[in-house]
Amino acid sequence: MAEKMSLNQKIEKLDAEVEWFYSDDFKLEEAVNRYKQATKLAKEIEKDLNELKNEIEVLAEDFSK
Repeated sequence: MAEKMSLNQKIEKLDAEVEWFYSDDFKLEEAVNRYKQATKLAKEIEKDLNELKNEIEVLAEDFSK
């Protein structure tokens, strides 16, 4: 089973995927698959950030009581 990546690891991986599009290694034939991978990863990051935001809001509400 693959180990779950941390949010920072996901962001670093997304950065690397985006950089590939600007690199000398860019190949049009690979671009669609790389784009799909990057989009999936961006959605995972957005989900993780929303979960963190919700957790912070709950904690902030608890402290305000």
